[in-house]
Amino acid sequence: MTDIQSIIAQMTLEEKAALCTGASAWSTTPVERLDLPELVVSDGPHGVRRQPDVHSMAEKSLPATCFPTASSLAATWDTDLLYEMGQALAEEAIALKVDVLLGPGANMKRTPLCGRNFEYFSEDPYLAGELAASLINGIQSKGVGTSLKHFAANNQEFERFAISAEIDERTLREIYLPAFETAVTKAKPWTVMCAYNKLNGTYASEHQRLLTDILKNEWGFEGFVVSDWGAVHDRVASLKAGLDLEMPGPKQMRVNSVIEAVRDGALDEAVLDESVRRILQVVCQAAQTPKGSNGSIGGEFDIAAHHALARKVAAEGMVLLKNNGLLPLQNPQHIVVIGRAAQKAHFQGGGSSHINPTQVDVPFNELQKLAGAAELTFAPGYPEGAEFEQGLIDEAVAAAQVAEVALLYIALPTFKESEGYDRPDLDLTEQQVALIQAVTAVQPNTVVILNNGAPVVVSDWIDGTAAVLEAWMMGQAGGGAIADILFGRINPSGKLAETYPVRLTDTPAHLNFPGENGVVRYGEGLFIGYRYYDAREVPVQFPFGYGLSYTTFAYSNPRVSADAFNDVDGVTVSVDVTNTGPVAGKEVVQVYVHDQQARLIRPCKELKGFVKVELQPDETKTVTIPLDFRAFAYYDPAYCQWVTENGQFDILIGASVADIRSTVTVTLQSTLELPSVLHRESTIRAWLEDPHGKKAFEPMYQQMMGHLTRMFGGSDENGSDTIGMDTTGFILDMPLLSLLHFQEEALTQPADDIVDLLLAQVHGVKA
Repeated sequence: MTDIQSIIAQMTLEEKAALCTGASAWSTTPVERLDLPELVVSDGPHGVRRQPDVHSMAEKSLPATCFPTASSLAATWDTDLLYEMGQALAEEAIALKVDVLLGPGANMKRTPLCGRNFEYFSEDPYLAGELAASLINGIQSKGVGTSLKHFAANNQEFERFAISAEIDERTLREIYLPAFETAVTKAKPWTVMCAYNKLNGTYASEHQRLLTDILKNEWGFEGFVVSDWGAVHDRVASLKAGLDLEMPGPKQMRVNSVIEAVRDGALDEAVLDESVRRILQVVCQAAQTPKGSNGSIGGEFDIAAHHALARKVAAEGMVLLKNNGLLPLQNPQHIVVIGRAAQKAHFQGGGSSHINPTQVDVPFNELQKLAGAAELTFAPGYPEGAEFEQGLIDEAVAAAQVAEVALLYIALPTFKESEGYDRPDLDLTEQQVALIQAVTAVQPNTVVILNNGAPVVVSDWIDGTAAVLEAWMMGQAGGGAIADILFGRINPSGKLAETYPVRLTDTPAHLNFPGENGVVRYGEGLFIGYRYYDAREVPVQFPFGYGLSYTTFAYSNPRVSADAFNDVDGVTVSVDVTNTGPVAGKEVVQVYVHDQQARLIRPCKELKGFVKVELQPDETKTVTIPLDFRAFAYYDPAYCQWVTENGQFDILIGASVADIRSTVTVTLQSTLELPSVLHRESTIRAWLEDPHGKKAFEPMYQQMMGHLTRMFGGSDENGSDTIGMDTTGFILDMPLLSLLHFQEEALTQPADDIVDLLLAQVHGVKA
């Protein structure tokens, strides 16, 4: 085992400062005299984007498998499949001499307008965290590192280099940090990448609370923190905050600033040494797995096997949104294929994750392979750009009229959705909407296949369709996966990992996006995604967790390991699932938790467990899902910790957030002994709800109530309050100190002294 501390002791100040800043666009600084190699990193959320020259950021990358993007991966709800995909990514990284893949992205989908949503998993932190952890574990099982990103609150592209995301503490802890926390604690990524943006006024690259207090100290992160490319503003300040490696390089001025700060005492060399230690730990870890072929780029990986895996992953993530019985196709003899995306597959997004694929399935060609003797004709339907061309629509309508089935491949163009800018709306292009409406008007057997990275509005055209398949940005083998589903070779089993709204104005962040004057306020708080739609009772087009199948599933015999339990032990929920249809299929069983009564506001229900189960016709399997402390807890900023409360919880078992099949009610006993957080301005209600405060104050409260009721109204001869108000509620919501001041003439000592004595008793302080 390498003695890292011994190496650090041998390094000069100049070498240490250089190690903490990149040597190139994609590599760290080697220290040849100490036999320390460079560390090579590459973009890689869904494929290895390896530049032939580490000094180049614009050169065409080496061929690699382009797997489906994260929005598609999330819709699989399949942690085992993501682990398998992670292993394949690692094999390609090893062949291409890459030590660390920059991904996955675990940011929340606060709004469907975020241009980079295709790179993120979900609107739900539990689902995103579990999927990110599985992908990381798969990659790292082969000796290749990952870089979990973008930490934190990088939820839009608008002004992403400088915007300040203003988020209250509870929302941050319950929505925007848990996916990162799960990935860090369950998968131990080698690196974590900080975001560009500010969080509550401080750049993520200089945010000590995020990078050191929470990530490293609280969660126990052992790797190094790397900047997003160009996210560092003050190198010394970022080092102090816990940002270990700045990328890209070279940046000699940054190196010099660190050297000077140490020499003049502005930066403790121990802080620099800690960053060096973390980087060296990963450099040495990476060196244990030889990369490339004889030390050079271009080792071999199984291109065909990885392409087949990409096809499997794509199919598992495709979501059947609508089907009136037309699918799977039953041997039609004449099919018209409409849409430019059928000939030129739209399979990945624009920006840093853009992969040079080893091959690309052409959707039209893949249809031909499975269509047997059927005649296939093609019409482009819409242009590449935003222009409107009626002639293309007329051509498509003419072809659709004489066919048995029309397949419309509708791809959201890059000018509407990409890294670097947010979407202006949730709409398809004007031409695409008009095309769907015109074709469905003459051909009732029309299937729309969507290629996009995030939800689109469908209400203007969906009623006329026979079926709609959400195929996402499906990766290089997605064309074949679509054909597999359309012809029934594969039964669709994808479920939405994000809500499809009816319209943009229904979305939770609509009034607080994208921000102004350098600030975006997360005014919706906890209520993003389905949490918002549930709480506001806003109708949606397709709910979170939704997806159709070619078979049906029945849920029965719901049960729990204990009707009453404590939070430390948790509880296990089980349910029997039966395939009641004619073909084999997979069902995603989802478990949500509802707190019947809580001191702080909570969402109506929250996802806390899921399992994807495969069943043959008439087969029944028992699904078992454990629920731990965090499944029932919320984050209380008053105590700065996760809190459980005694009481009843509903465990909701369903096929989607809106399709709950079974409910079991359980009773939780909290084991927490929380300190009192009462203070001089605490209300009467707060005193009575606090166990310590109630014990100290209740005797006084009983004596006060009669006098207080008379003071604030009394009753007339009919029993009504003489001033027409609920005096009890009024009293409970007043600070104790204020109430005492109202009756100070009747007190034996000053009101302030009474409150101070009570607080001393509650907090165990001698008066």
